[in-house]
Amino acid sequence: MNTNTRKLHDLGQSLWVDNISREMLETGTLARYIADWSVTGLTSNPTIFEHAIGHGSFYDEAIKRLARRSESVEDLFFALALEDLTAAADLFRPVFDATGGLDGWVSLEVSPLLADNAASTIQAAARLHTAANRPNLFIKIPGTAAGAEAIEESIFAGVPVNVTLLFSQEQYLAAAEAYMRGIERRIEAGLDPNVRSVASIFVSRWDVAVQDDVAPVFHNRLGIAVAMGAYKAYRNLLASPRWLQLAEAGARPQRLLWASTGTKDPTAPDTLYVEALAAPDTINTIPEKTLHAFADHGEVSATLPIDGGYAEVELKVFRREGIDDKALAARLQREGADAFAASWQALLARITEKRTSLTESDT
Repeated sequence: MNTNTRKLHDLGQSLWVDNISREMLETGTLARYIADWSVTGLTSNPTIFEHAIGHGSFYDEAIKRLARRSESVEDLFFALALEDLTAAADLFRPVFDATGGLDGWVSLEVSPLLADNAASTIQAAARLHTAANRPNLFIKIPGTAAGAEAIEESIFAGVPVNVTLLFSQEQYLAAAEAYMRGIERRIEAGLDPNVRSVASIFVSRWDVAVQDDVAPVFHNRLGIAVAMGAYKAYRNLLASPRWLQLAEAGARPQRLLWASTGTKDPTAPDTLYVEALAAPDTINTIPEKTLHAFADHGEVSATLPIDGGYAEVELKVFRREGIDDKALAARLQREGADAFAASWQALLARITEKRTSLTESDT
């Protein structure tokens, strides 16, 4: 057992890997991460699948097989993704069972093209949840304005949700509000309130966004400050009378998840965000490269303060430097949605290309 990753696990933070591929499954890599590195879940997105399917031949036989019955390239992708993610969910099922559903999750995203369409997102989430037929598979829904409606309705329908593309304390609280409304409606309807969810705060993209606008002394500081503020809001919410009443009725917390935690600045430590964001009752989902780096030389020396620490002071410093953090959070969310949509189109184009070449080779 790796002692560095075990330290995060022992302080109460779940370590997930932000990657999935058929190669990881077939070579036993994911199983080794679970057994040796305390990895207890994973996340996926269109960019990850585009890279996995587009490189190598691990998906070729499945594409040929599924192409015969898939009506569209989107159907073909979701069939491929569900094969991978249900296999991964089965690997994590012992963790899920041992923790009573707290951990051991995998995530599948609805089409990013639905980001502004609540009704279609709700339908897609329900369809994918049913198709997966696994209790430990989250459906990822973006935390946009339309997403908030879809989150509430999906939770009410009993669909576990990973809220993605959150960039600020305010966006997190809007996602939490949607989650709680869904739970409250279930309680009012006499339904089980134990429907799990996580809220994913993207961290490193803040620092990439301001790198050219602030002096080097301020580099790689803003994302951590934003995360600290979100953690304070998370802790305050879990101590609020409204949440305590829901917990008393059997609801479970919507856990805070740190996403985009790979270091983008080559001059910064490669384990920067993992070490800075160690905190009980949270999740950190990290790229494989960062996972390997942390397993090799990562350290855990402190945990995030529940009162937000110096977050507000730090944000004021950036505001004096001309950074409008609220406007930037909105911009980052829009850009994130656009980037996932672009990756989605590239993913479908890649599958179309492979399907054409593979089926033509059989004729």
